Amino acid sequence: MIRMTVLYPASEGATFDHDYYRDVHVPLCIETWGCTAEIDRGVDGPYLAAVHLLFESMEAFETAMARPGTAAVLADVPNYAGNIVPIRQVSETSR
Repeated sequence: MIRMTVLYPASEGATFDHDYYRDVHVPLCIETWGCTAEIDRGVDGPYLAAVHLLFESMEAFETAMARPGTAAVLADVPNYAGNIVPIRQVSETSR
């Protein structure tokens, strides 16, 4: 499995619309990329939020990222994250 984790760092003045993220953005990711997702809402630590997107393989991940809808996913980020610059981590996982 391939897991792409996107982390949203907390900082002074940072705002994050968790409802929009949960109800609009993450479903857009799932629909566009054909993956599954788990959302974290930060309660303690350096991140306001995170999402973990799971793909069956590196090939599935690469195919998903190359889809035309990826541009719309990326363009949607300011709608919930304001001026936060997300951090992306791609990992190989095992269960």
